[in-house]
Amino acid sequence: MALTCCPCFHRVLRLGVPVLLLGTLLLLEPWHSNTSAQEASTDDRLGTGQHTYEWVSGWGKLPGEMKMGNTHGAIVSDAAGHIYVNTDSEHAVLVYSAEGELVRSFGKEFRGGLHGMTIVREGDEEFLYVAHTGRHEVAKLTLEGETLWTLGYPRESEIYASPDEYRPTSIAVTPDGDLYVADGYGKSWVHHYDAERNYLSSFGGPGTEPGKMRTPHGIWFDDRGERPVIGVADRENGRLQFFDLRGQLLSVVSGVFRRPCSIQELGGHLVVADLAGRVTILNDKNELVCQLGDQPDPKLRGQNGVPVEQWVDGQFISPHNAHWDARGDLYVLDWVSAGRVSKLRRVR
Repeated sequence: MALTCCPCFHRVLRLGVPVLLLGTLLLLEPWHSNTSAQEASTDDRLGTGQHTYEWVSGWGKLPGEMKMGNTHGAIVSDAAGHIYVNTDSEHAVLVYSAEGELVRSFGKEFRGGLHGMTIVREGDEEFLYVAHTGRHEVAKLTLEGETLWTLGYPRESEIYASPDEYRPTSIAVTPDGDLYVADGYGKSWVHHYDAERNYLSSFGGPGTEPGKMRTPHGIWFDDRGERPVIGVADRENGRLQFFDLRGQLLSVVSGVFRRPCSIQELGGHLVVADLAGRVTILNDKNELVCQLGDQPDPKLRGQNGVPVEQWVDGQFISPHNAHWDARGDLYVLDWVSAGRVSKLRRVR
């Protein structure tokens, strides 16, 4: 999950709609159907209609000599409105207020590979589920960073010769506590566990045909339709794929993405971070609403080493994750070595 997040569970796509594949409609199965401290200029407005945003310049600065480091992970928010950001530094999780003030940081033990996060409410508490590419595991944490458990590679799947082949990038959690883990930087499988972390099954695997994957980078749980589904940002195949909870392919959405990295839902709409320089928003029928911050220079798209002096407000570089908070304001994490997180305030 992905994907990611508040609302607590990963969500992807409503059943009951036709799917766009390479500019045509494909139906694989019948469907049922805050205010920031900084000011933003109207010249920095992006999007259209209810998805009109103002780019908030300078959001999320750090105190003193503290450096953000490479931003190669996710963004989520809790019920209190705090924004959680991954970095590859010893501050693996930075926690901000919605106004961009640093509240706290934690995760020194997770530096260099904390990649995917989602926040899940369980009873009266919220917990942070994370994926770590370098430690070859997923984990459950408190919101203060205490590790409650870790789960290593799926030996039972008989897919891996060693833990080193397993590099999970995203995790989704169902209301019943089942886990879906996307091995985005490993062997391109999705693994399913029950609430007690017992291995159940795997689906996907490397390939380009429908149902196969090349870098299943982000994952999301969606219960908006008559039946819940699992959505996968199949990055290097340039598409989103949707599966039932047993891993059977339902549909594919393509033709509007370059290298989709993550999925999140709010109010029936989806936001997809695209590593190749833009953020895409789809409506509840999976129709394109708008694309935000498209990087005009193809040479800068999907690049990690772009220096700060080449950053331009209103233009993304390498969007790795995008997240709406409960107010509908949008936060985007660019995969850049100097660390970049941008806030887009929704115009109301």
